[in-house]
Amino acid sequence: MKDKKKKKRKTGKKIILVLLFILLITGAVFGYKVYQNGGGLKGFLATAIGHNQETVKTLPKIYCLLLGQSQNLTDTLIIAEYDPQTQQASMLSIPRDTFIGDNKNRASAWDKINAVYQTGPEKTLKEINELTGLDLKYYLKVDTDAFKELVDAVGGVEFNVPIDMKYDSYSQGLHINLKAGMQKLDGNKAEQVVRFRHNNDGTTYPASYGVEDLGRMKTQRAFLTALAKQTLKPENIFKINEFIEIAKKNVETNLDFNIIKDYVPYVVEFNIENLKTEQLPGQSEQAPNGLWIYSADEEKTAQIVDELFLNPQQSDEPIDTSMIDTSDIDKTNLKIEILNGSHSKAKLERIKSRLEKAGYKIETIQEIADTEKTVIINRGDVEEAVQEELKLLTGTNYISSEKKSDINITIILGRTEK
Repeated sequence: MKDKKKKKRKTGKKIILVLLFILLITGAVFGYKVYQNGGGLKGFLATAIGHNQETVKTLPKIYCLLLGQSQNLTDTLIIAEYDPQTQQASMLSIPRDTFIGDNKNRASAWDKINAVYQTGPEKTLKEINELTGLDLKYYLKVDTDAFKELVDAVGGVEFNVPIDMKYDSYSQGLHINLKAGMQKLDGNKAEQVVRFRHNNDGTTYPASYGVEDLGRMKTQRAFLTALAKQTLKPENIFKINEFIEIAKKNVETNLDFNIIKDYVPYVVEFNIENLKTEQLPGQSEQAPNGLWIYSADEEKTAQIVDELFLNPQQSDEPIDTSMIDTSDIDKTNLKIEILNGSHSKAKLERIKSRLEKAGYKIETIQEIADTEKTVIINRGDVEEAVQEELKLLTGTNYISSEKKSDINITIILGRTEK
């Protein structure tokens, strides 16, 4: 009996030793993978979801339209972009009164971008894409309750309120009462600061800051930057389950959370100093019928979009085509036509500007029916170097040949590129 008990104890010890050995090996392998994935919290999270050191190299930039909902309208429209490979991010605010109609003489409230929101976020996406020349596919619609809950969940946000704010709207159930200066804002006060436009007596932000909606957008961008900085603190990263529950209750999106999951390990190490913010360039004006609208500046919009989201160089610099030798080619003799099937004046302006900076002359520009992809058509024995340069400047790999006597190159601009 004693021998049997001894054997059982020895067997039990062996099993425990084997289990400990397996745990040690597993831990060592996991630890090594964490090390390979960059170590720290990023390495831990990347390893936990099955990433390796090569995964981030395959993750593309992610673009999304952020919509802040209030009484079936949206006071907040922001295009957001994050690049996990370069650890850069950008935000572009769109004024809620941005005119998207065809004729200012017949402008109505339904020609403003925030009114389109009532027909659905997909329609808003379409209009934003036409306005900017981007190809956004995802939206994130956030109710004010989610916003307030998130601010409270991260422990409040230190923020410098730019001016005294006093405003009451009983129809909206909105009461704003804040003093200027640095202070910690809870969810309720955070909602007040991002929704403020003007005071009860009609006073608003100073002109140097940006009056009315322009000032509100500037404040929103500044507060979202501060909120991101607070959320990315180590003590808040581990509240991810709480954030997910808030999102489930109050966020509507067509973005798959499995896609978001892949970006989490890299977002946690994002440096907020790498965030660039701008607002849609343009001006507030009265349409002939008296309606106040915001008119985008098409040329400046193209430059800002290029700088924030598309071209890593500054918008006033040409795309680097130095690897392609076109020095012995007289580009001014080439006849180029652009057929705009993107329905985006901003995109048309951007491509036109790039071509002209590279020395090309545009013969004609025409609007055509909706087109999916950007395509270059070689119509007259155009040199290989020119074809390669045009592909780079227009952002497409789609090129074909088709004869036409009076034009050398046709560029068909579509909604998407590569």
